[in-house]
Amino acid sequence: MALSRFWVVLFLASIGYLLVLLFSGRYYAIEFAVNGKKDEPLLQREFYVDQASPELRSSLQSASDHTVTIGGEQYKIDNGVVKVYSGKQAADGILPTCKSTILDLLLPLIAYLSFFSGILQLLIDSGASERVAKLLSPIFVRVFPEVPRGHPSISYMTLNFAANFLGLDSAATPFGLKAMESLQELNKDKDRASNPQIMFLCLHAAGLTLIPTSIISYRAAQHALNPADVMLPCIITSFIGTVAALVLVGIRQRINLLNATIVIAIGGIVGVITALLIYITRLDLISKSHFTGNLSNGVLLSLILVILGYSLWREKQFGAKGTTIFNSFVEGAYNGLTVGRIIFPYILGMLVAISLFRNSGLFDMFAGALAWIFRAFHVNEQIVNALPIAILRPFSSAGSRGFLIDAMGTYGADSFTGRLACVFQCAAETTFYVIAVYFGSVKIKHTRYALSTMLLVDLICVCAAIFVCLAFFQLPAGAPAAP
Repeated sequence: MALSRFWVVLFLASIGYLLVLLFSGRYYAIEFAVNGKKDEPLLQREFYVDQASPELRSSLQSASDHTVTIGGEQYKIDNGVVKVYSGKQAADGILPTCKSTILDLLLPLIAYLSFFSGILQLLIDSGASERVAKLLSPIFVRVFPEVPRGHPSISYMTLNFAANFLGLDSAATPFGLKAMESLQELNKDKDRASNPQIMFLCLHAAGLTLIPTSIISYRAAQHALNPADVMLPCIITSFIGTVAALVLVGIRQRINLLNATIVIAIGGIVGVITALLIYITRLDLISKSHFTGNLSNGVLLSLILVILGYSLWREKQFGAKGTTIFNSFVEGAYNGLTVGRIIFPYILGMLVAISLFRNSGLFDMFAGALAWIFRAFHVNEQIVNALPIAILRPFSSAGSRGFLIDAMGTYGADSFTGRLACVFQCAAETTFYVIAVYFGSVKIKHTRYALSTMLLVDLICVCAAIFVCLAFFQLPAGAPAAP
């Protein structure tokens, strides 16, 4: 219900604000909000060619493309009319967003869903999922007390957490959707999110990450001296977010988080992270990139190898079910296609609303107001400059990524702002997208306290990122260091 109201308010507020700016003269035209492309210049005014100065008319007519740039403004002749452009469009308009949602997002997502859903079907039909679930049940029944021991959802959640841990986003989503589908089988009220579903989604959104490969790649592209120097801050911040999600939801669901099994499990995760960090920090830049890349992809390939090998070993079990290993894979892949069809409207509706929100100028106004508040409390300008990434991240991964690259280009990849922006991008999740996709896949309408909890975890991650970066990196002299 909360997500539905937020979605409607986002549309109404964005369209209303666009119309206000149009009629007040702030915008000359608002066609860009419907048909425009991201980063295209915005039309500011237009006039007939014969109204232009002789110098401008001569420059336009002599230019090969009839376009000239003067003082940051672009002048272009179009059918006897001079059009003046400046600035940049924040995001794709409604129609390009609809197109890109299908071509750039949905089709790749369906391909991932189909392949990994096929692999997961082998996990089910071979009986491997039951064995994994039984092995991990002592831990999961403490965190998910309403999930029976040995339930298949345990193995799917494990694969989702592992994929997130290794930075394998393309694999994490199919595993997570399968986990939600499995948890929905236990849900008595099919329209209302269950406790296990909320706990799972909040832990998933916290996104405990060991290898932030995309962040390291962005920093390398921006010529950072040591692209991997944000790895440890990213890991610490995402771990804080994961623990925060566990505690917040655990308190709400009255789960005993001081149970010895949970404490030992968290301690084990900390041990693994610490051991890998000790090893990774001793490597040079090339060795780090080589090791982390091979670790992530090697684990994924090993997982596929183990599942296929186990399936071949238990081939008779497939025959007893009247199928074969390949037919089982095909059945799972077909189910992945079905899931893609179900979640498409949820993704489309959310992304179009976010497109309007950004193009209307409301996001810039909100971000500006928040930055003003931070400056009023004398927060260092280097921190304030990174805030747009933290603010936009829950709405749009692509949008916040654009801000991230721009921040590193503007302030420097090795500046405090550049590094803090990277940790913001890594530690938080696209909350509204995740809720729309995961709850949409099982047609849940009432998300209960999931949205508010995930946004609170995002806020905790933002605060943690600031303090962790202050501890790791040198803040330039000037305003007070800490918020």
